[in-house]
Amino acid sequence: MNVPTHLQYTREHEWLKVLDEATALVGITDYAQNSLGDITFCELPKPGRKLRCGETFGVVESVKAASDLFMPIDAEVLEVNPVLTSAPETLNKSPYDDGWMLKIKILNRAQLPGLLSPEAYEKHLGA
Repeated sequence: MNVPTHLQYTREHEWLKVLDEATALVGITDYAQNSLGDITFCELPKPGRKLRCGETFGVVESVKAASDLFMPIDAEVLEVNPVLTSAPETLNKSPYDDGWMLKIKILNRAQLPGLLSPEAYEKHLGA
C-alpha cells in the first residue's frame, strides 16, 4: 500500500497536503481507491463552500460501491480538480498527484495535529 510520508491522513481514508500557511490539497488514499475499484464518477463541492471537519464534501462512485468523502479539517473550497469531472479514473491511476480533489483554505490550523501521521495511518490499516 502506498502511504506517502509527506502527507497527513484521516481514518476515513482522505489525505491532506499542506502547501503553505493558508492552503492545502485534499484527496483520497491509495487504500481508498483500491478498495473502491474502478472509479466512474466523482461529485465535489463548488469553490467558495465552507465545510467543517468531518463534514461530507462529496461522493466517489465505482463499479463496486459509492463512498462519501469527509473533510479532514475546517476549510473553504478554493478550487476543484477539473480533471476529475471528465476523467474520474484519474483517482485510480494517481490518487496522490494528478488525482487531488480539492484545494482548500485552512480555516483552523489547530486541527492539523489531530490528523494521522503516515505511520499512524499504516497502523490504522493494519499494515
